[in-house]
Amino acid sequence: MKVLITPRGFANYGLDEVKLMESKGLEVDYNDTGKAYSAEQFLQKAKDADAIIVGVDDMSEPVMKQLPKLKVVCKFGVGVDNTDCDYAKEHGIYVGRTVGSNSLSVAEHVAALMFADAKNLYPTIRDVKAGSWVKRTGIELSGKTLGIIGFGAIGKRLSRIASGIGMSVLAYDTFPIKEEDARDYGAKIAGFEEIIEDSDYVSVHVPLLDSTRNMISTEQFKSMKSSACVLNAARGGVVDEDALYHALTDGEIRSAAFDVFTTEPPAKDNPLLGLDNFLLTSHTASRTHEAEKRTCQISTDVILTQLGLKD
Repeated sequence: MKVLITPRGFANYGLDEVKLMESKGLEVDYNDTGKAYSAEQFLQKAKDADAIIVGVDDMSEPVMKQLPKLKVVCKFGVGVDNTDCDYAKEHGIYVGRTVGSNSLSVAEHVAALMFADAKNLYPTIRDVKAGSWVKRTGIELSGKTLGIIGFGAIGKRLSRIASGIGMSVLAYDTFPIKEEDARDYGAKIAGFEEIIEDSDYVSVHVPLLDSTRNMISTEQFKSMKSSACVLNAARGGVVDEDALYHALTDGEIRSAAFDVFTTEPPAKDNPLLGLDNFLLTSHTASRTHEAEKRTCQISTDVILTQLGLKD
């Protein structure tokens, strides 16, 4: 049986797992090129694969129809919006995720974006390197309110960090939040509208679904504090980027900081990129040495378990 591994992280952090899979009799084809596969390269390599550990590669119905041997797909991460899960289920293809492998990394990244925003770190560093000595005045995060939309593994980790530095945390999820979870992670259960209206920082941590697409848009921006900052390290499309641009330029909110975009990388003419009150990173929130190693381990475990090779 053949396992295809497309994420580049495996070449750096998952070679022990490659050896483990090979010791179980699997043929392992992993990406050691340092580059993402093109759609054509992916299809050529995947056409005879029994299992795939996949990154952002297209796993839509038209693609999976061309993979007759496929039994298992494991996302090298959490979001499976690039995989047609309905088609997979109908055809007996197991879809797995590496839940929890990068939750701390993402939570720390969001906290870093909050600090960067509050302390004006990016423009200050940029200007000092350019020879300027402008002394901007920032804000303290302690005493501010963080609203977390999506209280899963990442939201809980972020809540603990935020409450630890003296922030008040409001938590909302489409699924009921257990009182003991809220208490243990330092949050108060709140409604969606309460978070939108009362938070100084709003951070989204939900998957991209039809029900969550543009869940923060014009109406929500108009209801936010004019001093609010919106953070998105979940999925592009959860926040309406066109509405965000107008909210930032019209003063409806103060700032935003994103790690994800509807189109990645964003187009060079994306108007958000020209705004000083918009911080961005290149979908790197989950990329830490520790998280990459854990993700390799968990995804390998999923493959071996589903192929019946787990000890």
